[in-house]
Amino acid sequence: MTKEEKIKILDTSWELHSLVETSYMNNPANKDDKEWLEKQRLLLADMALHLLQTSVGPGEIKLDRLGDNIHAILTIADRFLPKADLKKATEKLYENL
Repeated sequence: MTKEEKIKILDTSWELHSLVETSYMNNPANKDDKEWLEKQRLLLADMALHLLQTSVGPGEIKLDRLGDNIHAILTIADRFLPKADLKKATEKLYENL
């Protein structure tokens, strides 16, 4: 992938991030509300965009950022896939960094 292509992807990701984050912030749902999972879907999309930015960002991939991105995604996704025990998978993310 060329530097220009990466820049285009990153620019687009920030536009998408702004839309998703605004929708998340404007969603008044609390943990006990029926709309809570919808709000969590937005948060998952937000974290996926951060993972994209970490992955195609300039220079070497920042492993601490990558770990943070994966941790957030697994933690949020655990609510949607409780039998997969994704939260447990986060326990080893920061070993050897």
